[in-house]
Amino acid sequence: MVMPARRRLQLMVLSIALLAATLSVAPAQSPATSEQSTRTMKIRLIIKDKVLPATLDDNASARDFYAMLPLRLTLEDYAATEKIAYLPRKLSSTGAPEGFAPSAGDITWYAPWGNLALFHKGFRYSSGLVSLGRIESGVDVLRSPGKQPVLIERAE
Repeated sequence: MVMPARRRLQLMVLSIALLAATLSVAPAQSPATSEQSTRTMKIRLIIKDKVLPATLDDNASARDFYAMLPLRLTLEDYAATEKIAYLPRKLSSTGAPEGFAPSAGDITWYAPWGNLALFHKGFRYSSGLVSLGRIESGVDVLRSPGKQPVLIERAE
């Protein structure tokens, strides 16, 4: 049986309308955006002969920090709880929460001062502290007193 031309035209129009509706439901994502949101940002901190592997969070501040790497910094003791170093520039704080309560191993950025803070002990909630990621092992190296040179680089 042959379908009338008018019916074929109606089915074709309906198919195109359904296809257009399907495409408009999910906005197109550029390949770079899609790749960036699924990519895990692995880094390593090298202090003397020790390598501390770490993973950065998926937030604007961490992505901005990752874009700066590699960095050579000097870590200094602060409050017997963390090692700090000043970054070459402030990081993006887009979408950052008001504060953060760090644990040992947390990599953070203290927005008011613009410094990186690597915690070797837990600490109370602090306004202006932004989580960047977490050191996976070797946190005890940060407990050594005094200044420590560090190389922070991507672990690709």
